[in-house]
Amino acid sequence: VQLQASGGGLVQPGGSLRLSCAASISIIGIDMGWYRQAPGGQRELVASIIRGGSTNYADSVKGRFTISRDNAKNTAYLQMNSLKPEDTAVYYCNAKLDSWSWWGQGTLVTVSS
Repeated sequence: VQLQASGGGLVQPGGSLRLSCAASISIIGIDMGWYRQAPGGQRELVASIIRGGSTNYADSVKGRFTISRDNAKNTAYLQMNSLKPEDTAVYYCNAKLDSWSWWGQGTLVTVSS
């Protein structure tokens, strides 16, 4: 299984970005998530969307980020609004199915003026 993350870049504080995670297989029945790792920090869960569509968010991004999925395109998305400098990190997408877990290569998001 391959996960291709894209959409990162440099954005000013208050700006928006949309990350995409394209899977090489059907994501129907698979839980999808976005994690991030800031320089010197640990990888942390940002948002997840399970196979049934329920979502979960880290407190730090609630109300600003939205995770979604398009099963027909085998793609998960992370819409990020009102970005802050502390959102700067490498963002990784993750797919889980039972005991299996797959990771994408990461995409860098830099929030700076």
